[in-house]
Amino acid sequence: MLIRIFLALMALMFAAFGLYSLLNPIQMASGLGVEVGGPNGAYELRGIYGGVSLAAGLLCGAGAARPALRQPALWFLVVYMGGYVFARAAALTLGPPPTPDFAAFIAFEAVSLLLAAAALRATCRA
Repeated sequence: MLIRIFLALMALMFAAFGLYSLLNPIQMASGLGVEVGGPNGAYELRGIYGGVSLAAGLLCGAGAARPALRQPALWFLVVYMGGYVFARAAALTLGPPPTPDFAAFIAFEAVSLLLAAAALRATCRA
């Protein structure tokens, strides 16, 4: 039951962020302190943050609703969030640190990774 709730919450968060990013990518980026330039900037943000986040929300929602999709959704979260955590750690060694505003994102990604890994382990044992 807790795994379903976790996946449902992740689905809602991904869907909300994806929809916001799809509809207003420039405002989303500026809220993060990121400047978007060039004619392809908004187009790229819509694809990466909008489209990928909406797809992630669909997969997590499907995992919450259908037992057969629970493990694939959890694997996705482990890989996706693991990639973010790895990249954030690598970025700390490669360049200047992010502003404190990004601390919430880093914490969200790390906690999501840990929870997804624990949930995946629990489903593999069941």
